[in-house]
Amino acid sequence: MKHPEDAFAWGVVAEGLPTRALQWQSLQNDLSPGPGEVVIRNEFIGLNPVDWKMIRDWPPFWERGHIPGVDGAGRVCRVGAQVTGITAGQRVCYHQDLHRPGSFASHTVVSSKALLQVPDTLPLSTAAALPCPLMTAWQAIEKIPRRPEAQVLITGAGGMVGRFLVQLAAKRGFRVTAMASARHASALRQLGAEAVVDWSAPDRPGQYFAVFDTVNAGHAAGLTDQIEANGHILCIQDRLERPPVPAFDKALSIHEVALNALHWLGSERQWQEFRRAGEQLLAMVAQEKLTLPPQHIEPVSELPAALELTTTPDRPLKTVIDTRYIPNKE
Repeated sequence: MKHPEDAFAWGVVAEGLPTRALQWQSLQNDLSPGPGEVVIRNEFIGLNPVDWKMIRDWPPFWERGHIPGVDGAGRVCRVGAQVTGITAGQRVCYHQDLHRPGSFASHTVVSSKALLQVPDTLPLSTAAALPCPLMTAWQAIEKIPRRPEAQVLITGAGGMVGRFLVQLAAKRGFRVTAMASARHASALRQLGAEAVVDWSAPDRPGQYFAVFDTVNAGHAAGLTDQIEANGHILCIQDRLERPPVPAFDKALSIHEVALNALHWLGSERQWQEFRRAGEQLLAMVAQEKLTLPPQHIEPVSELPAALELTTTPDRPLKTVIDTRYIPNKE
């Protein structure tokens, strides 16, 4: 596929924070879709913590110039062989494989199995904000059995994943306690939390059927005293390398969440479930049955600075990059 004249990307050329690590470049990657693939003309890019963490850590499977970014939304502009149900011009969003060139570009080659069709009533700017946090929350809530009226604790509930988890848990009949900064308390109650525990509270009473931790392994392990026997602990930002309680003690079930595991090891059945659930959740957002905060939108020329801002305490809840207007970078 011939590269469009306006094809561009932000590539990784150095270690460190995004404003140092990312460089504007002409898009050099092959834009010919292989079997089962499509090319997306990205109209919006959703920024996520995993983006700057990968740039900071520069994994061994990235080469100089690698294009980061896991979330994007736009229109299909070319369809490869063996792709069914997808046509040029369709509005889609996606969560990209971390091994492949990502969404920080005008065009991205994506496996068709990862595409979520966007409802006509949902703006693409909103759709770009959803795949990583929304599907992470869905994957987490799917890990535990439904038990109406059971008490669950969600830490870091003021973030995007936490906010979706609060809503999904409440819709499944769980009684939700959210742990977050006090400034998020009112919003979290409106989303379905029965109680909100401030991070700074010295005492955190309660026994929970499940704890969803979005902080790190150490924080998750510190909450095991608050999980009831035969309960569940779910780690979203990290993993527990060893059981936090003795064998045959509380008999806790330990879970970890990683969307990219689907790209590497997911079966066709799992991808079908992912797409079905993802498109149902997108429809719920379009119907205002799931709520997300307003997106902070920046032009594509400001992507490195906008991504770096997401590493700070003053970060917007969700930043989306508008790629529809290409600046003159010369």
